[in-house]
Amino acid sequence: MADDRPRIPIPDDKTLPTPDPSVVQVIRSYGPGHFLIGERDWREPVLVTPGATLPLGATRIEDLTAETVAVLKTLATPTELLVLGCGPRAAFVPPDRRAAFKAAGLGLEVVDTGSACRIYNVLVAEGRRVAAALLPL
Repeated sequence: MADDRPRIPIPDDKTLPTPDPSVVQVIRSYGPGHFLIGERDWREPVLVTPGATLPLGATRIEDLTAETVAVLKTLATPTELLVLGCGPRAAFVPPDRRAAFKAAGLGLEVVDTGSACRIYNVLVAEGRRVAAALLPL
């Protein structure tokens, strides 16, 4: 029997929006002990914003606090969401620390580092007010 339902065309092109890397910081690749952000290879934990990449100042999840990333609220366009890349797997962030990020005006998404890199790139391509705090794998 023939299916007479109308068909919704599906485009062949699956290209996602990609920001201009000369205008915003894009995470091009990551691997054990490093991140390639724009044209620079970083070999330490980093804080990535659309406008700049900085050393994170924390080497363990336990050391990361709202004060560690306070620079995010001083930007011309303050960050609303911080994607936290915890290394090879997501880590538990205690409720009191989550509350401190929320009180500082930052939503927190806690994932493994690979997922954090992908999430950051997609959200920055959408023009969202996002940053990523990344611990190396």
